[in-house]
Amino acid sequence: MSEQQATGDGSVANTAGPGRLYGVGLGPGDPSLMTVRAVQVIDRADVIAYHSARHGRSIARSIAAEHLRADHIEEALVYPVTTESTDHPGGYRGALDEFYESAAARLAAHLDAGRTVAVISEGDPLFYGSYQHMHKRLAHRYPTEVIPGVTSISAAAARLGKPLAEADEVLTILPGTLPEEELTARLASTDTAVVMKLGRTFPTVRRAMERSGRLPEAHYVERATMPGERTQMLTDIDAETVPYFSVTVVPSRIADLPPATTASPGTPGSDEPAAPSDESGEVVVVGTGPAGPLWLTPESRGALAAAEDLVGYTTYLDRVPLRPGQRRHASDNKVESERAELALDLARRGRRVAVVSGGDPGIFAMATAVLEVASQDPYRAIPVRVLPGVTAANAAAARAGAPLGHDYAVISLSDRLKPWEVIAERLHAAASADLALALYNPGSRSRTWQVGKARELLLEHRAPDTPVILARDIGGPEESVRTVHLADLDPLQVDMRTLLIVGSSQTQAVRRDDGTEIVWTPRRYPEG
Repeated sequence: MSEQQATGDGSVANTAGPGRLYGVGLGPGDPSLMTVRAVQVIDRADVIAYHSARHGRSIARSIAAEHLRADHIEEALVYPVTTESTDHPGGYRGALDEFYESAAARLAAHLDAGRTVAVISEGDPLFYGSYQHMHKRLAHRYPTEVIPGVTSISAAAARLGKPLAEADEVLTILPGTLPEEELTARLASTDTAVVMKLGRTFPTVRRAMERSGRLPEAHYVERATMPGERTQMLTDIDAETVPYFSVTVVPSRIADLPPATTASPGTPGSDEPAAPSDESGEVVVVGTGPAGPLWLTPESRGALAAAEDLVGYTTYLDRVPLRPGQRRHASDNKVESERAELALDLARRGRRVAVVSGGDPGIFAMATAVLEVASQDPYRAIPVRVLPGVTAANAAAARAGAPLGHDYAVISLSDRLKPWEVIAERLHAAASADLALALYNPGSRSRTWQVGKARELLLEHRAPDTPVILARDIGGPEESVRTVHLADLDPLQVDMRTLLIVGSSQTQAVRRDDGTEIVWTPRRYPEG
């Protein structure tokens, strides 16, 4: 078929000049799943190229075998290495790069001669496919068309009969060759997942599934649509039997779930008691960070997705996306003990409960309330976990620069749960020790004098020009960060959404060439 070019309707027209390159996806293995376009291109090509290991057997060729003709020129692109070591001076990567360059040169010779070249590959050519290495080296030099193919992921889902993703779910595709920690984090944070390239990576993948809490949901699919196909739960698989051409699938959680609700039996105002259950429930206290999802850790994201019930202050619950099947229990910000008891009651009934907290749940937040109630009967046996979150102090400090770069203290100015005398004593102690300070809960509609009083106390130990950062609504739509001198700190500019960071005697405020001001506290301290 030299000096010919396929047109949009699949026919072939004569043309002068170089040949045309095709990357042809053959689908997951069953020849009947090849597309009509793939068959057309193979039939009309002059050269059929395919990759194989050194044993010479090519899965791609076996899929397309019935469409190959005796007059096809076949180019077997045999990898010099697969997973074994090599004495190539450039190492494993060097050996492969040299191979790809050589293979591309072989195909370029055919294309320069005006021949049509079809590089066939199982699955889709540009999805973890060998063809992509030829594409990067040749597509900018020759007319090229890529024929998409059915992926092994689609085949696996079809064989399991389970949706990969529904509604707003996020599907994550992972190579099993990633480090275990990375796999664990990504599995914990996603809704649905497929892990490919198993084989010798299987033990690592299984541990990551278990550590991320996804193992009970994970399915195993081997050689989907091919001879020897196998599907089982991942927990039932012997690692010694797992080939490279297998995947594990964590499918959609939405199937057959009821819609999300905002109330449940056993909540305040319900007549149904929270009866214990034989099923295993737990409470996870989740820190969502100071604002939106950008500061949500993978572990916390996964815990929120896996929970059956979400309990929390309304403002914090509103940050968590609605998910089918979850029940949400929102309340006012002054009923922490009641929220904790509700969460533990739900867990006693076998529910997986996430208590949603802003910032880090262990810093002026819900972890203390939950653990206090969990230390009492009848909740002592209920599993409770606390997941860390980005603190408001850390987020505010990062926006300003590094004002907490040395020793610092964190103090709440709220006297709702402790007397002002205790707060004043701690301010004196921290200031006299020359610690930088992160001041939480500085003011509200009902507390208007604490900031002014704190400023007076701090000025007894700090210079008037000590930098003070006013960080408001960090990460939110009304975010603002300003730096003033301690003597100029105006209580009227501080509200409950503001966090104050007061520098030590060593803290620097520097205006840079672009006009921005950065505040930082050096890690070195002057000798006495």
